[in-house]
Amino acid sequence: MRILLSILVIFFTCQVLAQKNTPEDFGFRHFQTIYKGDTVDILLKSKKGEEQKKKPIFLFCQGSLPIPLIIKDGDGVYGTFPFKTDSLEMDYHIAIISKPFIPLVVEASMLGHGFTYNDPLTKHFPVQYSDRNLLDYYVLRNLKVIDFLEKLDFVDDSKLVVAGHSEGSTIASKLATKCKKVTHLIYAGGNPLGRILSIIAEARVTESDSTKFAEREFDYWQQVLNDKSSMDKLTGDTHKATYDFSIPPIHYLEKLRIPVLVSYGTKDWSAPYNDYLRVEMMRQKKTNFTFNAYIGLEHNYFLLIISGQPNYDIFNWDNVANDWWIWLR
Repeated sequence: MRILLSILVIFFTCQVLAQKNTPEDFGFRHFQTIYKGDTVDILLKSKKGEEQKKKPIFLFCQGSLPIPLIIKDGDGVYGTFPFKTDSLEMDYHIAIISKPFIPLVVEASMLGHGFTYNDPLTKHFPVQYSDRNLLDYYVLRNLKVIDFLEKLDFVDDSKLVVAGHSEGSTIASKLATKCKKVTHLIYAGGNPLGRILSIIAEARVTESDSTKFAEREFDYWQQVLNDKSSMDKLTGDTHKATYDFSIPPIHYLEKLRIPVLVSYGTKDWSAPYNDYLRVEMMRQKKTNFTFNAYIGLEHNYFLLIISGQPNYDIFNWDNVANDWWIWLR
């Protein structure tokens, strides 16, 4: 009898674990639409019990790399949004779009460095992802998603907030120039002068007389410029991706007349460029810009300690997102 009971317990546990493989199991609504023949996965997070209540969309644009939206392990689930969504859920249905050809739900043990998803056969980023990992692909795809979402019965289309962090900030800023439906933009952890300057700034901090890391990055940038349309994906981002994301987003931002919140840590590699953006928007008398500079925090809003390493015990993302909610109100 004891053996039978143990078998039943194991069977039940396996069944429960097996069932937790869909976004709905983790509190999301899962929608799909089609863009250029590709299936696009969209997750919506809504306040429990208010899923059908009419609210605007808050669209959050993911950062870089092929990272699944839902990463699970024995301790629970992480990924999706880097912040708690409770306050924002009061006023919005919160949307996020998966990276192209990256599974929605993946075990953490199956992922590579930085929780990136690799093709099981090649052990590299999926070819279909790399072929689409381009600024304009994301912008035009997100436009399609916005049109899809605003046709849903529970979506209030009188307001649309678009937010993005890191690479997502560039996507969000260009999207805001292309979509007249966007009423508010949150530009977080971005570099208004482009990706290549973030790469060089990071190299400057870690280089020495003997290493000269930044010089290597200037050489890399010259290689990109020599063949800026190259889609060779043997080494990380394609040249085209690097080039497109290095076009200074300030060119998109300064065109905007809608309210814009710029959010960044003062110890981020990109902090001086966000300070420059602030000075320049003041010079241009652009009163639609608000700046939240988080003193002593790095790219992901962790506090930097004396050694220059992030203190991962102090999590500030929730405070940042709550400030977004306050600004929107």
